Amino acid sequence: MEQTEWTTVIKPQSSIFHLDIKEIIKYRDLLLLFVKRDIVTMYKQTILGPLWFIIQPIMTTGMFTFVFGNLANISTDGVPHLPFYLLGITIWNYFSDCLTKTSNVFVANQGIFGKVYFPRVIMPGSIVVSNLGKFFIQFTLFLCVFGFYVFQGDITPNINVLLLPFIVVIMALTSLGFGMFFSSLTTKYRDLQFLLTFGVQLWMYATPVIYPLSAIPTKYQAILVYNPIAPLIESMRFAFLGQGNLNYYSLGYSFLFSLGIFVFGLLVFNKVEKSFMDTV
Repeated sequence: MEQTEWTTVIKPQSSIFHLDIKEIIKYRDLLLLFVKRDIVTMYKQTILGPLWFIIQPIMTTGMFTFVFGNLANISTDGVPHLPFYLLGITIWNYFSDCLTKTSNVFVANQGIFGKVYFPRVIMPGSIVVSNLGKFFIQFTLFLCVFGFYVFQGDITPNINVLLLPFIVVIMALTSLGFGMFFSSLTTKYRDLQFLLTFGVQLWMYATPVIYPLSAIPTKYQAILVYNPIAPLIESMRFAFLGQGNLNYYSLGYSFLFSLGIFVFGLLVFNKVEKSFMDTV
């Protein structure tokens, strides 16, 4: 009797350090399908649809301008309020959205995970990729506001705007790492999802989104520098708005932190994915 040769063999990974890039590439069509699903279902039954991508940052920027710019009179280092707040909001929204959505991957998709096989890391990866579409729409809105103020001569960009792709990669890796870590824990401890949502809101106020780093007393700036997202926003403000703090050592720290948290999150994710269906 001839022995059957299987075209596909599914078996558990023997190492938590496993990341099969070839297999992920093989399932790229599924990745794109998940990306499409995330984009279509997000505003499928809404009246304004994708316009919410633009409405949300406009309303938030207007509120920040009124409350923090006018009432609280928080300094923006001489930069007009609209581009100052809009740039910070755009960068922060991408990071926070990726983090909060990837942190619920196992629980939200247990029905799919329990029926068919595919590389599980594709699911959080698809969330990071799909949010890029939202990010670039909002960043295009910022560029329109930015272009108006450049034409008026109120702000002057510089060559460091080329750092934008590097900044996006750091944000993606950091949010993906934290998201995979928390998604692994929420299979047993559902309360962490609420804690994370609250923690992300607090994190925003510990990040120079509504204020420049220069507005923080010197003795506290050293502490704030350990926030890996702070150098990213400050660098982009320096590049696009001509005000801020561009420190390549701080950017290097943010990059190394993103790699470290991504590897750590992947290790925990790989360990939990073998048995999460027993506890979810």
